[in-house]
Amino acid sequence: MDGTDARLRISRIPPARPVGSLMDDVRQGLLAPPRRLPAKYFYDERGAKLFEDICATQDYYPSRCEAQLLETHGAALMQAMDARHLIELGSGSSRKTRHLLQHAAPGTIYWPFDVSEEMLRSSAAGLVAEWSGLQVHGLVGDYHAGLDLPIPDEGRRSVLFLGGTLGNFRPEQAEVFLGEIRGLLRAGDTLLLGADRVKAPGVLERAYDDREGVTAAFNLNVLRVLNRELDADFDLDGFSHRAVYNTEAERIEMYLESQREQAVRIGRLDQTLQFTAGERIRTELSHKYSEASLTALLEPAGFRIEQLLTTPEPTAYSLVLARAVD
Repeated sequence: MDGTDARLRISRIPPARPVGSLMDDVRQGLLAPPRRLPAKYFYDERGAKLFEDICATQDYYPSRCEAQLLETHGAALMQAMDARHLIELGSGSSRKTRHLLQHAAPGTIYWPFDVSEEMLRSSAAGLVAEWSGLQVHGLVGDYHAGLDLPIPDEGRRSVLFLGGTLGNFRPEQAEVFLGEIRGLLRAGDTLLLGADRVKAPGVLERAYDDREGVTAAFNLNVLRVLNRELDADFDLDGFSHRAVYNTEAERIEMYLESQREQAVRIGRLDQTLQFTAGERIRTELSHKYSEASLTALLEPAGFRIEQLLTTPEPTAYSLVLARAVD
């Protein structure tokens, strides 16, 4: 634990369970069809910048809608949560969270949890400089590896899980993860969840295949990651971006589609992959929710939906304030 300001501390959170490495996940997901990669490998330095660019496109509404809801309802949400400890999973730059933090009572402790120590230090320094009554205790680690966090017992807690990130979990994974969040809370504590809503397939597909081509570049960038980290020789011109809405599963599925028959060598695995024309690598799932499916997901995990704040159609997006119950 260290820090140059008494109101700013940084701790590293050791993993409570193993998390697969890039090599493990490629070996498990790419060596045989159906081929797939975890979405977390999008976010190298270039990928993180591309995602910021995606959020600024006209077609990608989730970030814009979530920020609008946080700005409009921030004061009321902070009052309803009434939390001394705000714990944000996957906090990134904490840009949208500022709409909440500006309403924080003196003595509030913000616990941003992210894998990037550099981003945590930078954003935390800016926050304590801006708000003299705020304390920031950054947590460096991977929330996929467990939520054994050093939160003091006194004071009410609220977990923030924004950005629609829960939608990237398969349903059974989401159920387990919500159970872990519930384990971090006591009855009466809260969860503020960002959740994209089921809507017209065309709106969803355009959001994940924007007219500027930024999402396509973001998707293809994962092949650069494999080339760099695993000594692979993916030809980015040999693959194209695809985003399709699976109506039955209520989710967007993102793929990289091979444009021709081709062989790809992955040096560090000593493997050569054979792709047929049209063969796909699934790179992301993004589940969309109805009020009924949100209730069905949250109630078994020990939460009761208290507020459901939603932007208007056609780009409906929700903030869900759920309270932990016995």
